[in-house]
Amino acid sequence: MKKTLVVFAHPYLEHSNSNVEIINFYVRHQHFTLRDLYEEYPDFHIAAFRERKRLHEYDRFIFQFPIIWFGIPPLLKLWIDEVFDRNWITEDGKNPLENKEVFIVVTTGGKERSFSKEGTYKYTIDEIISGLIVSLRVFNANIKNITIVYEANKLSKKEIILQKKKFVETLNQ
Repeated sequence: MKKTLVVFAHPYLEHSNSNVEIINFYVRHQHFTLRDLYEEYPDFHIAAFRERKRLHEYDRFIFQFPIIWFGIPPLLKLWIDEVFDRNWITEDGKNPLENKEVFIVVTTGGKERSFSKEGTYKYTIDEIISGLIVSLRVFNANIKNITIVYEANKLSKKEIILQKKKFVETLNQ
C-alpha cells in the first residue's frame, strides 16, 4: 500500500462526526500519516521548510477539509500559500507532487443541489475549491478523485460509515 500523507484542516472538528469517522480510518492504518493543521499550527505559523521536506516522503496525498463560508478553511489556504512555493521545486530539481496521486475529501452542511449553477449558491464545490485544484495542477499532481460529502452534519452513523466505505473503495482502486 502507498505511503499516504493526509493533510487535514477542520477548525471545528469536535462538531464533525463525518470527519471524525474518516480520520479514525487513517489512524488505524499504518500507511497513513494524519497531519491535523489546526492541531499542529494553532498559531497559524506554518513551518514551510519542514512541510516541503515532508512532502518528499510520501507516495500519495489526501486533502480533507470542510467548506467554510464558501471556501477552504483559512489555515489550509495559508498552508498552501506557504508550502506550495514554485521556487521550492528548483531547489533540488525535484517536484514532490509530480505524478503523485491526490485525493480531495470535502464535507459541507449544504445540500448537493445548492452547490450547482441553478442552486442556491450558484457555484459548484469544484469552483469553490478551485484554488487548491489549480495549485495541485501547477505542480503536476495527479488528482484522482474529489469526494464530496453533502449535508455531512445531518448524516446518521450508518450513512457516515457508508460514505467512509465508498471513499476507502476509491482509495483502493
